[in-house]
Amino acid sequence: MEIRVAKPLFLLLLCVALFDLRAETQEMTSLERGQALDMLQVVANDVRKHYYDPKFHGLNWDATVAAAKQKVETASSMNMAISYIAEALDRLNDSHTTFFPPERMHRYYYGWRYQMIGDRCYLTQIRPKTDAALKGVKPGDEILTVNGFMPDRNTLWKMDYIFETLRPQASLKLLLQIPPDGKSREVEVAADVTMRKRPTDLGYVPLREADEEARLMHARSVDFGDDLMIVKVPYFFFSNTEVAGMMGKARHCKTLILDLRGNPGGSADTVKYFLGALFDKDVKIADRVMRKETKAFDAKPQHNVFTGKLIVLIDSESASGSELLARVVQLEKRGMVIGDKSAGSVMESKYYPNQLGGSLAYFYGEDISDADLIMADGKSREHVGVTPDELRLPSSADLAAGHDPVLSRAAEIAGVKLSPEAAGKLFPYEWPSRD
Repeated sequence: MEIRVAKPLFLLLLCVALFDLRAETQEMTSLERGQALDMLQVVANDVRKHYYDPKFHGLNWDATVAAAKQKVETASSMNMAISYIAEALDRLNDSHTTFFPPERMHRYYYGWRYQMIGDRCYLTQIRPKTDAALKGVKPGDEILTVNGFMPDRNTLWKMDYIFETLRPQASLKLLLQIPPDGKSREVEVAADVTMRKRPTDLGYVPLREADEEARLMHARSVDFGDDLMIVKVPYFFFSNTEVAGMMGKARHCKTLILDLRGNPGGSADTVKYFLGALFDKDVKIADRVMRKETKAFDAKPQHNVFTGKLIVLIDSESASGSELLARVVQLEKRGMVIGDKSAGSVMESKYYPNQLGGSLAYFYGEDISDADLIMADGKSREHVGVTPDELRLPSSADLAAGHDPVLSRAAEIAGVKLSPEAAGKLFPYEWPSRD
Protein backbone atom coordinates (compact mmCIF):
# COMPACT_ATOMS: atom_id res chain seq x y z
CA MET A 1 0.00 0.00 0.00
CA GLU A 2 1.30 3.44 -0.92
CA ILE A 3 0.99 6.26 1.60
CA ARG A 4 0.12 9.64 0.12
CA VAL A 5 1.91 12.49 1.88
CA ALA A 6 2.25 16.18 1.15
CA LYS A 7 5.58 17.07 -0.43
CA PRO A 8 7.42 20.40 -0.29
CA LEU A 9 7.46 22.40 -3.51
CA PHE A 10 11.20 21.95 -4.04
CA LEU A 11 10.81 18.14 -4.16
CA LEU A 12 8.18 18.47 -6.86
CA LEU A 13 10.50 20.85 -8.73
CA LEU A 14 13.33 18.36 -8.44
CA CYS A 15 11.10 15.68 -9.93
CA VAL A 16 10.31 17.97 -12.86
CA ALA A 17 14.00 18.78 -13.35
CA LEU A 18 14.93 15.12 -13.49
CA PHE A 19 12.09 14.43 -15.91
CA ASP A 20 13.18 17.28 -18.20
CA LEU A 21 16.92 16.66 -18.40
CA ARG A 22 17.28 18.14 -21.86
CA ALA A 23 16.10 21.56 -20.66
CA GLU A 24 18.44 21.37 -17.68
CA THR A 25 21.49 20.83 -19.88
CA GLN A 26 21.12 24.29 -21.41
CA GLU A 27 23.88 26.33 -19.82
CA MET A 28 22.80 29.40 -17.89
CA THR A 29 24.41 32.63 -19.10
CA SER A 30 25.80 35.30 -16.79
CA LEU A 31 23.08 37.66 -18.02
CA GLU A 32 20.35 35.20 -17.09
CA ARG A 33 21.90 34.59 -13.68
CA GLY A 34 22.01 38.32 -13.05
CA GLN A 35 18.37 38.65 -14.09
CA ALA A 36 17.35 35.83 -11.76
CA LEU A 37 19.22 37.43 -8.84
CA ASP A 38 17.55 40.75 -9.60
CA MET A 39 14.12 39.10 -9.59
CA LEU A 40 14.86 37.37 -6.30
CA GLN A 41 15.89 40.64 -4.67
CA VAL A 42 12.83 42.53 -5.90
CA VAL A 43 10.44 39.77 -4.84
CA ALA A 44 12.12 39.43 -1.44
CA ASN A 45 11.84 43.18 -0.82
CA ASP A 46 8.18 43.22 -1.88
CA VAL A 47 7.43 40.46 0.62
CA ARG A 48 9.32 42.30 3.39
CA LYS A 49 7.32 45.44 2.70
CA HIS A 50 3.83 44.09 2.05
CA TYR A 51 3.34 40.67 3.67
CA TYR A 52 0.60 40.89 6.28
CA ASP A 53 2.62 39.16 9.01
CA PRO A 54 5.87 41.01 9.76
CA LYS A 55 7.08 37.91 11.64
CA PHE A 56 6.51 35.68 8.56
CA HIS A 57 4.93 32.91 10.69
CA GLY A 58 8.24 32.51 12.51
CA LEU A 59 10.16 31.92 9.28
CA ASN A 60 13.53 33.69 9.09
CA TRP A 61 12.85 35.50 5.83
CA ASP A 62 16.35 36.95 5.47
CA ALA A 63 17.90 33.50 5.90
CA THR A 64 15.39 32.02 3.45
CA VAL A 65 16.29 34.64 0.84
CA ALA A 66 20.02 34.15 1.45
CA ALA A 67 19.64 30.40 0.92
CA ALA A 68 17.71 31.02 -2.30
CA LYS A 69 20.43 33.41 -3.47
CA GLN A 70 23.09 30.75 -2.99
CA LYS A 71 21.04 28.28 -5.01
CA VAL A 72 20.46 30.78 -7.83
CA GLU A 73 24.19 31.56 -7.97
CA THR A 74 24.91 27.89 -8.70
CA ALA A 75 21.76 27.06 -10.70
CA SER A 76 22.35 25.05 -13.86
CA SER A 77 19.61 26.79 -15.83
CA MET A 78 17.19 29.70 -15.76
CA ASN A 79 14.42 27.18 -15.15
CA MET A 80 16.03 26.07 -11.90
CA ALA A 81 16.82 29.65 -10.84
CA ILE A 82 13.17 30.62 -11.25
CA SER A 83 12.18 27.51 -9.31
CA TYR A 84 14.37 28.55 -6.37
CA ILE A 85 12.60 31.93 -6.21
CA ALA A 86 9.24 30.17 -6.15
CA GLU A 87 10.52 27.78 -3.48
CA ALA A 88 11.42 30.69 -1.20
CA LEU A 89 7.86 32.03 -1.30
CA ASP A 90 6.46 28.53 -0.87
CA ARG A 91 8.19 28.27 2.51
CA LEU A 92 5.73 30.86 3.84
CA ASN A 93 3.07 28.13 3.41
CA ASP A 94 0.58 30.76 2.26
CA SER A 95 -2.03 29.95 -0.41
CA HIS A 96 -2.12 33.49 -1.79
CA THR A 97 1.60 34.36 -1.89
CA THR A 98 2.98 33.16 -5.22
CA PHE A 99 5.71 34.06 -7.71
CA PHE A 100 4.84 34.49 -11.40
CA PRO A 101 7.93 34.50 -13.64
CA PRO A 102 8.18 36.14 -17.06
CA GLU A 103 5.84 34.51 -19.55
CA ARG A 104 7.36 31.98 -21.90
CA MET A 105 7.12 32.46 -25.64
CA HIS A 106 5.57 29.01 -25.99
CA ARG A 107 2.31 27.94 -24.42
CA TYR A 108 1.69 24.33 -23.45
CA TYR A 109 -1.91 23.15 -23.61
CA TYR A 110 -2.82 19.66 -22.38
CA GLY A 111 -6.57 19.68 -23.00
CA TRP A 112 -7.63 17.88 -19.87
CA ARG A 113 -8.87 18.86 -16.43
CA TYR A 114 -8.60 17.08 -13.12
CA GLN A 115 -9.52 17.72 -9.51
CA MET A 116 -9.62 16.19 -6.08
CA ILE A 117 -12.91 14.47 -5.26
CA GLY A 118 -12.76 13.43 -1.66
CA ASP A 119 -9.22 12.16 -1.20
CA ARG A 120 -8.76 10.94 -4.78
CA CYS A 121 -7.76 12.76 -7.95
CA TYR A 122 -9.90 12.20 -11.04
CA LEU A 123 -9.88 13.40 -14.60
CA THR A 124 -13.08 15.39 -15.05
CA GLN A 125 -12.94 16.75 -18.62
CA ILE A 126 -11.06 15.70 -21.77
CA ARG A 127 -11.05 18.05 -24.75
CA PRO A 128 -11.91 16.29 -28.04
CA LYS A 129 -9.15 15.79 -30.62
CA THR A 130 -6.34 16.45 -28.12
CA ASP A 131 -3.54 13.94 -27.61
CA ALA A 132 -5.18 12.84 -24.35
CA ALA A 133 -8.46 12.12 -26.15
CA LEU A 134 -6.74 10.31 -28.99
CA LYS A 135 -4.93 8.07 -26.50
CA GLY A 136 -8.15 7.04 -24.81
CA VAL A 137 -7.85 9.08 -21.62
CA LYS A 138 -11.37 9.62 -20.26
CA PRO A 139 -13.29 11.42 -17.49
CA GLY A 140 -13.59 9.19 -14.48
CA ASP A 141 -10.06 7.79 -14.80
CA GLU A 142 -8.28 8.16 -11.46
CA ILE A 143 -4.85 9.80 -11.54
CA LEU A 144 -2.45 7.82 -9.37
CA THR A 145 0.67 9.77 -10.34
CA VAL A 146 1.78 12.62 -12.59
CA ASN A 147 5.44 12.30 -13.59
CA GLY A 148 5.85 9.92 -10.67
CA PHE A 149 4.22 12.09 -7.99
CA MET A 150 0.96 11.22 -6.25
CA PRO A 151 -1.49 14.12 -6.16
CA ASP A 152 -3.33 14.92 -2.95
CA ARG A 153 -5.17 17.90 -1.54
CA ASN A 154 -1.94 19.53 -0.35
CA THR A 155 0.09 19.07 -3.52
CA LEU A 156 -2.35 19.23 -6.41
CA TRP A 157 -2.33 23.02 -6.68
CA LYS A 158 1.48 23.00 -6.54
CA MET A 159 1.67 20.49 -9.37
CA ASP A 160 -0.72 22.64 -11.39
CA TYR A 161 1.40 25.73 -10.65
CA ILE A 162 4.59 23.96 -11.70
CA PHE A 163 3.29 22.43 -14.93
CA GLU A 164 1.33 25.51 -16.05
CA THR A 165 3.49 28.37 -14.78
CA LEU A 166 6.98 27.44 -13.60
CA ARG A 167 8.03 24.48 -15.69
CA PRO A 168 5.66 23.52 -18.54
CA GLN A 169 6.44 20.13 -20.05
CA ALA A 170 6.11 18.96 -23.64
CA SER A 171 4.41 15.87 -22.23
CA LEU A 172 3.28 14.43 -18.91
CA LYS A 173 3.35 10.80 -17.83
CA LEU A 174 0.14 9.74 -16.14
CA LEU A 175 -0.41 6.55 -14.18
CA LEU A 176 -4.15 5.98 -14.28
CA GLN A 177 -6.54 3.58 -12.62
CA ILE A 178 -9.23 2.70 -15.11
CA PRO A 179 -12.81 1.91 -14.08
CA PRO A 180 -14.64 -0.33 -13.68
CA ASP A 181 -12.08 -3.12 -13.23
CA GLY A 182 -9.49 -0.87 -11.54
CA LYS A 183 -6.59 -1.87 -13.77
CA SER A 184 -3.71 0.59 -13.96
CA ARG A 185 -2.41 2.10 -17.17
CA GLU A 186 0.52 4.43 -17.90
CA VAL A 187 0.14 6.93 -20.72
CA GLU A 188 2.29 9.84 -21.86
CA VAL A 189 0.11 12.77 -22.89
CA ALA A 190 1.67 15.34 -25.22
CA ALA A 191 0.90 19.05 -24.94
CA ASP A 192 -0.21 21.18 -27.86
CA VAL A 193 2.55 23.82 -28.07
CA THR A 194 1.79 27.23 -29.59
CA MET A 195 3.56 30.60 -29.76
CA ARG A 196 2.41 33.25 -27.34
CA LYS A 197 2.09 36.95 -28.14
CA ARG A 198 4.70 39.01 -26.33
CA PRO A 199 3.28 41.05 -23.41
CA THR A 200 3.46 44.80 -24.01
CA ASP A 201 2.74 46.21 -20.55
CA LEU A 202 2.78 45.40 -16.84
CA GLY A 203 -0.72 43.96 -16.85
CA TYR A 204 0.55 40.41 -16.40
CA VAL A 205 -2.27 38.02 -15.53
CA PRO A 206 -1.46 34.66 -13.90
CA LEU A 207 -2.29 31.67 -16.08
CA ARG A 208 -5.06 30.55 -13.72
CA GLU A 209 -6.82 33.85 -14.58
CA ALA A 210 -5.63 34.15 -18.16
CA ASP A 211 -7.49 36.33 -20.60
CA GLU A 212 -8.44 33.27 -22.70
CA GLU A 213 -10.85 32.35 -19.91
CA ALA A 214 -12.41 35.81 -19.59
CA ARG A 215 -15.41 34.82 -21.65
CA LEU A 216 -16.10 31.94 -19.25
CA MET A 217 -16.62 34.24 -16.29
CA HIS A 218 -20.33 34.75 -16.96
CA ALA A 219 -22.89 33.37 -14.54
CA ARG A 220 -25.51 30.91 -15.83
CA SER A 221 -28.91 30.12 -14.41
CA VAL A 222 -31.95 27.94 -14.91
CA ASP A 223 -35.28 28.03 -13.10
CA PHE A 224 -38.00 25.48 -12.43
CA GLY A 225 -41.03 27.74 -12.17
CA ASP A 226 -41.61 29.24 -8.73
CA ASP A 227 -40.06 26.27 -6.94
CA LEU A 228 -36.37 26.59 -7.72
CA MET A 229 -33.68 28.65 -9.40
CA ILE A 230 -30.11 27.42 -9.85
CA VAL A 231 -27.38 30.02 -10.35
CA LYS A 232 -23.89 28.86 -11.26
CA VAL A 233 -21.22 31.45 -10.47
CA PRO A 234 -17.76 30.55 -11.88
CA TYR A 235 -15.85 33.55 -10.45
CA PHE A 236 -16.53 36.51 -8.18
CA PHE A 237 -15.97 39.35 -10.63
CA PHE A 238 -19.33 41.10 -10.87
CA SER A 239 -20.58 44.58 -10.06
CA ASN A 240 -23.26 45.25 -7.48
CA THR A 241 -25.70 45.91 -10.33
CA GLU A 242 -24.91 42.57 -11.97
CA VAL A 243 -25.33 40.69 -8.70
CA ALA A 244 -28.63 42.48 -8.03
CA GLY A 245 -29.82 41.43 -11.49
CA MET A 246 -28.95 37.77 -10.89
CA MET A 247 -30.48 37.62 -7.45
CA GLY A 248 -33.51 39.66 -8.44
CA LYS A 249 -34.54 36.89 -10.83
CA ALA A 250 -34.52 34.43 -7.93
CA ARG A 251 -36.84 36.41 -5.66
CA HIS A 252 -39.97 34.69 -6.95
CA CYS A 253 -38.54 31.22 -6.23
CA LYS A 254 -38.99 29.24 -3.04
CA THR A 255 -35.43 27.88 -3.18
CA LEU A 256 -32.14 29.15 -4.59
CA ILE A 257 -29.23 26.81 -5.30
CA LEU A 258 -26.02 28.83 -5.54
CA ASP A 259 -23.49 26.62 -7.32
CA LEU A 260 -19.96 27.67 -6.34
CA ARG A 261 -18.22 24.47 -7.40
CA GLY A 262 -15.00 25.31 -9.19
CA ASN A 263 -15.24 28.97 -8.17
CA PRO A 264 -11.69 30.09 -7.16
CA GLY A 265 -12.80 33.40 -5.64
CA GLY A 266 -12.05 36.84 -7.01
CA SER A 267 -13.22 40.25 -5.83
CA ALA A 268 -13.97 40.72 -2.13
CA ASP A 269 -16.57 43.32 -3.09
CA THR A 270 -18.45 40.78 -5.22
CA VAL A 271 -18.57 38.38 -2.27
CA LYS A 272 -19.97 41.21 -0.18
CA TYR A 273 -22.62 41.98 -2.81
CA PHE A 274 -23.78 38.37 -2.96
CA LEU A 275 -24.07 38.10 0.82
CA GLY A 276 -25.88 41.42 0.91
CA ALA A 277 -28.43 39.93 -1.49
CA LEU A 278 -28.92 36.86 0.73
CA PHE A 279 -29.30 38.47 4.18
CA ASP A 280 -31.83 41.04 5.36
CA LYS A 281 -29.45 42.21 8.10
CA ASP A 282 -25.84 43.30 8.49
CA VAL A 283 -23.56 40.25 8.42
CA LYS A 284 -19.97 39.91 9.53
CA ILE A 285 -17.86 38.18 6.90
CA ALA A 286 -14.52 38.34 8.71
CA ASP A 287 -11.96 40.55 10.38
CA ARG A 288 -9.14 41.55 8.03
CA VAL A 289 -5.96 41.08 10.07
CA MET A 290 -3.35 43.19 8.30
CA ARG A 291 0.23 44.19 8.96
CA LYS A 292 -0.59 47.25 11.06
CA GLU A 293 -4.31 47.11 11.77
CA THR A 294 -7.45 44.99 11.81
CA LYS A 295 -10.56 46.05 9.91
CA ALA A 296 -14.06 44.62 9.82
CA PHE A 297 -15.23 43.06 6.56
CA ASP A 298 -19.02 43.18 6.63
CA ALA A 299 -21.94 42.86 4.21
CA LYS A 300 -24.99 45.09 4.33
CA PRO A 301 -28.39 44.08 2.94
CA GLN A 302 -29.06 45.12 -0.64
CA HIS A 303 -32.36 45.95 -2.29
CA ASN A 304 -34.58 42.99 -3.19
CA VAL A 305 -32.95 40.52 -0.79
CA PHE A 306 -33.67 36.86 -1.51
CA THR A 307 -35.33 35.46 1.63
CA GLY A 308 -36.25 31.96 0.50
CA LYS A 309 -34.51 28.66 1.14
CA LEU A 310 -30.81 28.66 0.25
CA ILE A 311 -28.53 25.77 -0.75
CA VAL A 312 -24.85 26.37 -1.55
CA LEU A 313 -22.77 23.84 -3.52
CA ILE A 314 -18.98 23.64 -3.08
CA ASP A 315 -16.17 21.28 -4.06
CA SER A 316 -12.40 20.98 -3.71
CA GLU A 317 -11.88 23.80 -6.22
CA SER A 318 -14.13 26.23 -4.35
CA ALA A 319 -11.61 28.65 -2.87
CA SER A 320 -11.16 32.02 -1.23
CA GLY A 321 -14.37 34.05 -1.64
CA SER A 322 -16.42 30.90 -2.28
CA GLU A 323 -15.28 29.52 1.04
CA LEU A 324 -16.06 32.76 2.84
CA LEU A 325 -19.60 32.84 1.48
CA ALA A 326 -20.28 29.19 2.24
CA ARG A 327 -18.93 29.51 5.77
CA VAL A 328 -20.95 32.66 6.48
CA VAL A 329 -24.08 30.77 5.38
CA GLN A 330 -23.20 28.03 7.85
CA LEU A 331 -22.33 30.32 10.76
CA GLU A 332 -25.47 32.40 10.32
CA LYS A 333 -27.59 29.25 9.80
CA ARG A 334 -28.93 30.84 6.62
CA GLY A 335 -28.94 27.68 4.52
CA MET A 336 -27.36 24.34 3.72
CA VAL A 337 -23.96 23.63 2.19
CA ILE A 338 -23.62 20.47 0.08
CA GLY A 339 -20.75 18.87 -1.84
CA ASP A 340 -17.08 18.29 -1.10
CA LYS A 341 -14.70 19.94 1.35
CA SER A 342 -13.38 23.20 -0.08
CA ALA A 343 -9.81 24.17 -0.96
CA GLY A 344 -8.69 25.86 2.27
CA SER A 345 -7.21 28.78 0.35
CA VAL A 346 -8.56 31.79 2.22
CA MET A 347 -6.45 34.96 2.38
CA GLU A 348 -6.52 38.38 0.76
CA SER A 349 -3.70 39.33 -1.58
CA LYS A 350 -2.52 41.93 -4.04
CA TYR A 351 -0.56 41.47 -7.26
CA TYR A 352 2.72 43.42 -7.55
CA PRO A 353 3.96 43.81 -11.16
CA ASN A 354 7.67 44.13 -11.94
CA GLN A 355 9.86 44.09 -15.03
CA LEU A 356 13.34 43.25 -16.25
CA GLY A 357 15.05 45.38 -18.88
CA GLY A 358 14.06 48.60 -20.60
CA SER A 359 12.63 48.85 -24.12
CA LEU A 360 12.85 45.05 -24.46
CA ALA A 361 11.19 44.27 -21.14
CA TYR A 362 10.21 41.00 -19.47
CA PHE A 363 7.35 41.20 -17.01
CA TYR A 364 7.00 39.20 -13.83
CA GLY A 365 5.40 39.69 -10.43
CA GLU A 366 4.00 38.12 -7.34
CA ASP A 367 0.80 37.81 -5.37
CA ILE A 368 1.41 38.74 -1.73
CA SER A 369 -1.08 38.16 1.08
CA ASP A 370 -1.87 41.44 2.78
CA ALA A 371 -4.56 40.16 5.17
CA ASP A 372 -5.60 37.05 7.04
CA LEU A 373 -9.35 36.60 7.39
CA ILE A 374 -10.67 35.63 10.81
CA MET A 375 -14.33 34.72 10.68
CA ALA A 376 -17.09 35.16 13.24
CA ASP A 377 -16.18 31.88 14.96
CA GLY A 378 -12.69 33.27 15.63
CA LYS A 379 -11.05 30.95 13.09
CA SER A 380 -9.36 31.21 9.72
CA ARG A 381 -10.28 28.80 6.91
CA GLU A 382 -6.72 28.87 5.52
CA HIS A 383 -5.47 25.26 5.19
CA VAL A 384 -8.75 24.14 6.79
CA GLY A 385 -11.45 24.71 4.21
CA VAL A 386 -15.20 24.46 4.66
CA THR A 387 -16.73 21.09 5.47
CA PRO A 388 -20.18 20.80 3.88
CA ASP A 389 -23.25 20.07 5.96
CA GLU A 390 -23.90 17.13 3.66
CA LEU A 391 -20.98 15.42 1.97
CA ARG A 392 -21.99 14.39 -1.53
CA LEU A 393 -19.46 13.30 -4.16
CA PRO A 394 -19.71 12.19 -7.78
CA SER A 395 -18.39 8.70 -8.45
CA SER A 396 -15.99 7.68 -11.19
CA ALA A 397 -18.98 6.35 -13.12
CA ASP A 398 -20.78 9.70 -12.70
CA LEU A 399 -17.79 11.55 -14.15
CA ALA A 400 -17.55 9.15 -17.07
CA ALA A 401 -21.25 9.53 -17.86
CA GLY A 402 -21.43 13.28 -17.26
CA HIS A 403 -23.90 12.90 -14.40
CA ASP A 404 -24.23 15.37 -11.52
CA PRO A 405 -25.56 13.64 -8.39
CA VAL A 406 -24.66 16.63 -6.21
CA LEU A 407 -26.94 19.06 -8.03
CA SER A 408 -29.58 16.34 -8.28
CA ARG A 409 -29.52 15.91 -4.50
CA ALA A 410 -29.77 19.67 -3.92
CA ALA A 411 -32.81 19.83 -6.21
CA GLU A 412 -34.36 16.94 -4.30
CA ILE A 413 -34.00 18.89 -1.05
CA ALA A 414 -35.74 21.79 -2.80
CA GLY A 415 -38.62 19.50 -3.71
CA VAL A 416 -37.79 19.34 -7.41
CA LYS A 417 -37.23 16.07 -9.26
CA LEU A 418 -33.99 16.30 -11.25
CA SER A 419 -32.10 13.16 -12.21
CA PRO A 420 -28.28 13.10 -12.05
CA GLU A 421 -28.28 12.67 -15.85
CA ALA A 422 -30.49 15.74 -16.40
CA ALA A 423 -28.55 17.76 -13.81
CA GLY A 424 -25.31 17.02 -15.64
CA LYS A 425 -26.67 18.62 -18.81
CA LEU A 426 -27.77 21.92 -17.28
CA PHE A 427 -24.37 23.62 -17.29
CA PRO A 428 -22.09 21.90 -19.84
CA TYR A 429 -18.40 22.57 -19.42
CA GLU A 430 -17.17 25.42 -21.63
CA TRP A 431 -13.63 25.01 -22.91
CA PRO A 432 -11.50 28.16 -23.20
CA SER A 433 -10.76 29.40 -26.69
CA ARG A 434 -7.50 28.37 -28.33
CA ASP A 435 -6.82 31.78 -29.93
